[in-house]
Amino acid sequence: MAGESGEGVARSRALAVLRIRSTALAVALLPAAAAVVLLVGGATGRIGDSWDALRWSVVGGALVVLVLAGAVAAVVVRARPAVSPTVPVAESSAPDLYRMVHDLAVRLQVPTPSSIELTPDCDSWLEDRRPDGAGAGRWGRRREPAAPVLVIGSPFMWWMRVAELRALLAPVVAGTGPSADPDIAAARRFIRGLDAAAGVASARSRGLVWPAYAFLGWVARLLLRGCRAHAAEMERGVAASASERAQAVDYGLRIVAQEQVGLAYAGWDRLLTRVALPAWRMGRWPSRLDAGVVAALTDLSRRDRLAEGFESRLGERPACDLLEEPGTVDEAASLLAARLFHGGPEGHGPDWSPVDWDSYPEEVVDRIWRSEAALLIRVLDEPGSAVPRPERDRPAVITVQTAEHTAESRAGAGLLMGGQAARQAAVAGSVDFPDEPGRATIARVIDRLSRGGSEELAARITGHVAREEAARDANRGPATGTSLAPVYQLLPPRTGRELLTEHVTAMVCCAAVDTAGAAAGLDWLDGPALLVNGSRRADLAWPVLRLVENGDAAPLRSWLTAVGVRLEKPVRLV
Repeated sequence: MAGESGEGVARSRALAVLRIRSTALAVALLPAAAAVVLLVGGATGRIGDSWDALRWSVVGGALVVLVLAGAVAAVVVRARPAVSPTVPVAESSAPDLYRMVHDLAVRLQVPTPSSIELTPDCDSWLEDRRPDGAGAGRWGRRREPAAPVLVIGSPFMWWMRVAELRALLAPVVAGTGPSADPDIAAARRFIRGLDAAAGVASARSRGLVWPAYAFLGWVARLLLRGCRAHAAEMERGVAASASERAQAVDYGLRIVAQEQVGLAYAGWDRLLTRVALPAWRMGRWPSRLDAGVVAALTDLSRRDRLAEGFESRLGERPACDLLEEPGTVDEAASLLAARLFHGGPEGHGPDWSPVDWDSYPEEVVDRIWRSEAALLIRVLDEPGSAVPRPERDRPAVITVQTAEHTAESRAGAGLLMGGQAARQAAVAGSVDFPDEPGRATIARVIDRLSRGGSEELAARITGHVAREEAARDANRGPATGTSLAPVYQLLPPRTGRELLTEHVTAMVCCAAVDTAGAAAGLDWLDGPALLVNGSRRADLAWPVLRLVENGDAAPLRSWLTAVGVRLEKPVRLV
């Protein structure tokens, strides 16, 4: 097929798929045809009575094959392929966007998409939406296909400029041309029906009727294997045809738009994993994720030399201006992202609520730190978690000033020994630092980890976190609709050492906030951040890691001293 156009390749491969469909239909009707020949031959006397046994055997077999073929055809016709999770955008709420897409389709000389929808992801495509009963003629008569739906990645709407979005959508909209071809549309419907039927068979492969669904799955998979190569070539031909059509529309600007696609994807990924995921885990969903993408990428353009010049684009008209109410659309896309990537908020109960960016540090970051610090103290309080201190490491005497400081911290934590009793004990000669339950101080954490046993603490924290996540998953329930399941795994599971490091870091941040005037903050690219004197402190990771992995507390003590953290003062856990 050298020299053949992309649309020609797509049509020829679509006809190959339809021939496989016709062959399957012919095979299903072959026993019935043989039965008709035998019955007619017996009725006319051309076939004697000696053929009666064979004749009725063939008739019985033909009936069985027809029933099975009819059942398979019915399931394939009625099976509804999974629909991508999207946020519908009515023409009345985005007339400028619809006008731009329509003008683009007119210039490309292709049908205009039937509607526009947004998806919380960095991708754009055409999607055929078959209404109920639309597949009735799939195995036979041809019908005129409806125009597909244009699905646009919501981060593109906020980060890209209008001209860039137009250039990006040109080859996508051009794909409506091949989609309007009846043969290509019929081949796509057939393949989608087979795929959906195979999914139905897999989902219902148990129970009393499992042999029937097993047969259905076998037939569907057999036909899919036969169609796979032709379908792949057909879609490649459609893509080539769309690219050919779009060559004359904003071709130079499309290169710039593709650069923005890569940048938007990077910013979206960082925003989901570093900013949205911590909020989702605690039952809050950021309500302006797409606006957050703009903030994250603007911040990246200031930090990364590879992104220099991108910030100057922000003076041009953003694509989200094509929407009448971009804030409402952003909120709907953000809610869908929470359902799609984390499985919520449906099934989470009243604790699931939106949070805006201004409230994120206080309502998300600070609460995460407090809850993780509380879990760390709870683990330290568990029986058998303490590591005995060697006698040579126990201080025999401390100064009266330190004793007073210790007494105040213990009184603040609700311990049995009051401040006056501690002062008297100090004057008497000795005050020890036991690993006392309930003492929520960073000094206790440092003292415990410097004596070893971080593996045991990591295992205990891992167990607690696993139980909490299992409880959340049980309360969450299945996502509604096959298109929302399974929930995407944004990050690999955290190791015990990583969890322990996170919880120790949270304890340090709580101590810095409570005793040194620090504050919780939000870094658009790295998520929760500790602000000291209004500036982010990004140098905490190594001292904490040194303590957790090596039991070396000196770097962390130096860091705490530089920031002004009081080690013996209790922190607020709730």
